[in-house]
Amino acid sequence: MDISQGPGSVLRHPGYLNFAASRVFSSLSFQSIGIAMGWMIYDQTHSAFALGLVGLCQFLPMAVLTFVVGHVADRFDRRRIGLVCQLIEAVTALVLAVATWQQWLTPAGILAAVTVLGAVVAFERPTMAALLPNIVPASMLQKAVATSTSMMQTAMIIGPSLGGLLYGLHPVAPFAISALLFAVASFNVISIRMQWSPAKREPVTLASVFAGVSFIRSRPVMLGTISLDLFAVLLGGATALLPIFASDILHAGPWGLGFLRAAPAVGALAMSIVLARRPLSSNVGRKMLAAVAVFGVATIVFSLSTNIALSVVALFVVGASDTVSVVVRSSLVQLLTPDEMRGRVSAVNSLFIGTSNQLGEFESGMMAAALGPVATGVVGGFGTIVVVLLWMRLFPDLTKVKTLQG
Repeated sequence: MDISQGPGSVLRHPGYLNFAASRVFSSLSFQSIGIAMGWMIYDQTHSAFALGLVGLCQFLPMAVLTFVVGHVADRFDRRRIGLVCQLIEAVTALVLAVATWQQWLTPAGILAAVTVLGAVVAFERPTMAALLPNIVPASMLQKAVATSTSMMQTAMIIGPSLGGLLYGLHPVAPFAISALLFAVASFNVISIRMQWSPAKREPVTLASVFAGVSFIRSRPVMLGTISLDLFAVLLGGATALLPIFASDILHAGPWGLGFLRAAPAVGALAMSIVLARRPLSSNVGRKMLAAVAVFGVATIVFSLSTNIALSVVALFVVGASDTVSVVVRSSLVQLLTPDEMRGRVSAVNSLFIGTSNQLGEFESGMMAAALGPVATGVVGGFGTIVVVLLWMRLFPDLTKVKTLQG
């Protein structure tokens, strides 16, 4: 792939720049708010259980709304769905800013805000993912995905650091700035120029509601890839405990927490650049399985580290190795899913991602409350390696995947 020409040509395509800006500003804001809320709730409670509840409150709305989200994304203007979502996020961030300023914000208030944001993100992320093929032609889709991925990873690098920096300056700052950035994102999403209208949608039936699940189940390679990522991140979710590691083990403070949160995204960005220049072209399945095993090893190293530099390096490797499975999963979803059900498949895929991330945070919080953060991370890392070995037997076709088209 000629990346020197690809990203530039994509950015010049009508509508794509607005799409990318909307996603980047929204992600930047969400990351900034996330680190501020995580630090604030731990500062108020000093409880691993409370940190786990943050992940649970993000996950539950996604689990409840998944099948509604898919049908909405396949039946209505995806730009307007994105607009409504980002406006709600802007208002939520503004309420958090005022509540923090007036010192009204309690742990219960933080969890309520997390729940609202979790419900909104449940709609926004799969809808925006399904929108991209309606903006650029098929011949430009892979370049568009690669460029969007790089931008999102950059936002994930800047967002946590920005959140930690702003929180260090004043607790109100990350919420106020995020409200403004969500508003900018909403302006960009409604400004997207569509090149064609979506195809006519099928009537709503029980079968059509669950079509995304049926579609994924009928493709063992896709199911194996998505479920591998789910269980690996679910078990290896020590990053959910970063406020504890930053505060009690590494003694790094909120700015250090920002760097720790950014490290996996830096690794992910670096790997996405490598994969753009040298795409996975052979033995894709085996390389993905090896990368997930490396993810588990890096999680163990991070959990045992008492040095912030080593911790940052370990988290860099966590992000880089995770990106390999992300690229494989995303490519399979794009290549194998027809547009008329892309919203439903994207919603199910988002549920898997949310399960691994948000439910993984809850699982890590619960284990940390019982075993401590270090033991939780070590057990999770070893569990990830065990999952890789099990998936090689449960989904033998994974080891046979040679290319992303195979």
